[in-house]
Amino acid sequence: MANNGDQEIEVKFMVRDHGALEKRLIAAGAVLVAPRVHEINLRFDTPDWELTSNRRVLRLRQDSRNVLTYKGPAAAGEEVAIRTEIETEVADFGAAQRILEALGYRIAATYEKYRTTYQWDELEAVLDEMPYGDFLEIEGPDTARLQEAAATLQLDWSARSSFSYMGLFEYYSQAHGLPGKDLSFAALSKRSITPSDLGLRYAD
Repeated sequence: MANNGDQEIEVKFMVRDHGALEKRLIAAGAVLVAPRVHEINLRFDTPDWELTSNRRVLRLRQDSRNVLTYKGPAAAGEEVAIRTEIETEVADFGAAQRILEALGYRIAATYEKYRTTYQWDELEAVLDEMPYGDFLEIEGPDTARLQEAAATLQLDWSARSSFSYMGLFEYYSQAHGLPGKDLSFAALSKRSITPSDLGLRYAD
């Protein structure tokens, strides 16, 4: 996560060729800080969907660490996703899950991905392999810096998305009559999903 205090400013792009994009990142000076790792994410909500209805997120993530995250609603009318984000590392993934469940939260959705993380000056650039395609996500201090980074990487700014990965999956699920709660490689292994299925187009 880029150092913006408790604020997250990010944008994502769906891409065809992670390999070529990674070469451009390295050529631009990005440094690998976390090699490819598998992520499991549990998204929690109340039984009456209070968090979702207020566009807030409570998430427990397991990769090389265990991280508990709160995200506030994204600011309206922005070119990129700008929202409050508060994260803390926890020692025990299972214990953290049980605490949340004891407080009345339940698992509302699960999703997984493979992520490779680069630090690029004041930016964080991550190559994400999702069950429905490959993405680059860039987080930084402001919209102008993100737009400049996209231009350096030869990405089409107009093809950006400010939606979360779960938000994109919910868009697809509603169009195809899926429950929209299991964003896993196994669940989508037999589906061929195009950018247009997600309301996107390739940026590279």
